Amino acid sequence: MRRLRPVQGVFAAALVVYLVLGFVLALRYHFLMGDALSRVQSAQGALFSRDPHLAEIGFIFTPLTSLVELPLVALSPWIPELTRYGLAGVIMSAAFMAAAVAQIWGIAADRGTPRWQQVAVTLLFALNPMILFYGATGMSEAPFVFLMCWATRRLIRWISTDDVHDLISVGVALGLGYLTRYDAAAAIATAAVFVAVLTRLRAGRSRGHARRSALLDAVIVVAPGALAVSVWAVTSWLLTGQLFAQFQSGYGNAQILAQSGGPSEAGLSALGFSAASMLVLAPALPLLVPAVAVLAVRRRDLEVLVPTLLFGSVLAFQTYSYVTGVTFPFLRFYICVIPLIAVYALQFSPARGPLPSRRPGAYTRERDVRQPRLPVAALVATLALAASLPITLAGMAHRQLSVQQYALGVLFGGGEDDPAEQAKQRAIMDTFATERQIADYLDAMNLPDGSVLMDTVYGFAIVAASTNPKQFVVPSDRDFVAALNDPAGHGIEYILAIPTSGRGASDAVNRRYPTIFDNGGAVATLELEIPNTGADQPTWRLYRVPEGPDAE
Repeated sequence: MRRLRPVQGVFAAALVVYLVLGFVLALRYHFLMGDALSRVQSAQGALFSRDPHLAEIGFIFTPLTSLVELPLVALSPWIPELTRYGLAGVIMSAAFMAAAVAQIWGIAADRGTPRWQQVAVTLLFALNPMILFYGATGMSEAPFVFLMCWATRRLIRWISTDDVHDLISVGVALGLGYLTRYDAAAAIATAAVFVAVLTRLRAGRSRGHARRSALLDAVIVVAPGALAVSVWAVTSWLLTGQLFAQFQSGYGNAQILAQSGGPSEAGLSALGFSAASMLVLAPALPLLVPAVAVLAVRRRDLEVLVPTLLFGSVLAFQTYSYVTGVTFPFLRFYICVIPLIAVYALQFSPARGPLPSRRPGAYTRERDVRQPRLPVAALVATLALAASLPITLAGMAHRQLSVQQYALGVLFGGGEDDPAEQAKQRAIMDTFATERQIADYLDAMNLPDGSVLMDTVYGFAIVAASTNPKQFVVPSDRDFVAALNDPAGHGIEYILAIPTSGRGASDAVNRRYPTIFDNGGAVATLELEIPNTGADQPTWRLYRVPEGPDAE
């Protein structure tokens, strides 16, 4: 029987841990992240809606996660939990985060770090509370962390190998990164500049050759990302009339922020939040950065620049976005500081040993095996990572700093002492319980296809929980506008409405019938009101549409 290679064992072990944690959170505690469940519902719509087409995945979220989930969601008629509890997303994020752990292991192996440090740093990265959480909850953080780690590893290798295959891998990883999180655009630009400058410096006095080589290497890095940006934008424009729907659409970030009351902070206050987030996720950062910088200068080690530039550009992009008021105060947006600090810890050990390469380039560089190992420094860096984990866990339980994770404290007997806050934590833990009840109620009615009209601003959880997604008419359906304008004439029997406050202002049903939640908007009569038990979720009203020509 063939034995697993160490990296395969690392991947398998991490995958099992993240899957078990994700299944427990979803099936035992019903803890679901809204963005993750929305992506699962998008994949469900592409396969099982009454009007299935790939554009159902939408153009607000990046497409990679939903595309990866399609094969899993295809099994949902036989395993409903894949959509109802978002298990398709859990499996997706667990696999990607396990792959990220394997990349950290690979970075250590490529550098030739001592085995004890390779095992310790990989384990500390894998068991970091934020890595555990986002490996188990179906969010896009897991594939993004993997792709950034992959790009970092291959760019570090390229410094020594000058192998075009490493450079191609960097470009592919960052191009896929853009299809996962728009933050990757900053990393693409930064990597291209770094590669171009280094190639130009290596070429020396041959100016014409140096410029051509630098440009070619930069194009290799940029091309996949440029293709991803252009194809995604053009496809969005062809189908929605907007090149960048994530910014221009009424469902995009700018509108969500406006509907939520605008940015919660700005200027120095926002900068303080960003700094605090990074320090909570990587408390050892102020200690390790100057130390690894000094070692890099003494060793003339360019490898330290790679994680600094790639992960640093993403963190700078997120900080700038929050300071300028175009994004949200979410701790997860700074998750890239965790692999950054892990790679820094590995770089306390000198780069040693040859790197196998498929096609070494003209600027292949031999590593200096005479560099002293400095085991004490490597041990201190590793212990600093270990000491960081309790601080990160405490930060995740902080209500102001970690609005999306702090409710987990109620599972372990911790959290807030105030009964009102404890009730809010429990509501967060069971956010979509009401939507599952609505789905069950509608399913029990055995309604025909296309009989329930609603928007998916909040309704995505209802569709995801339903065993009959064809009963819904939603904005991604090509006949949605016609059905919205003439519900009775298009066979609509029921309309699900939410209040017009907050994000309800962007709900297409509310925009067409501004008073529908209050009085039926002259097209329907109230059938049922469903108060919501979830945190920050709207009360639902189910309206019946009268039959016949006098429906309006």
